[in-house]
Amino acid sequence: MENKKYPIHKTEDDWKKELGEARYKILREKGTERPFTGEYNLTFEDGTYACGACKTPLFKSGSKFESGCGWPSFDESIEGAVEYVKDTTFGMMRTEIVCATCGSHLGHVFNDGPTQTGQRYCVNSLSVDFQKK
Repeated sequence: MENKKYPIHKTEDDWKKELGEARYKILREKGTERPFTGEYNLTFEDGTYACGACKTPLFKSGSKFESGCGWPSFDESIEGAVEYVKDTTFGMMRTEIVCATCGSHLGHVFNDGPTQTGQRYCVNSLSVDFQKK
């Protein structure tokens, strides 16, 4: 993880104990779950998606859409909840999205969304918790 200080800060050992192996790999080690396997890929109930590490609300269900990419997709985040980080891993130029409260990895955002915002926030299901309204 970056050396930036976030409002919620824990040691990596504490995160590992709290999150468990699968979530830790995604949220703290910037992993990616396999497409079409995540719990929230095809969830379209009314509610809010919060950070799987610190529970900060990140996305409202009204911004979720079916992109066909295999991961939950949103066309916007809750204002101020997400930070954008340049990601040049794997020889690609992408924009990583992280929780602005704890710095945990959520996924990436792309400029190919089909809605008015033009954005597609591609999010790992393991990086969020759904809070039904």
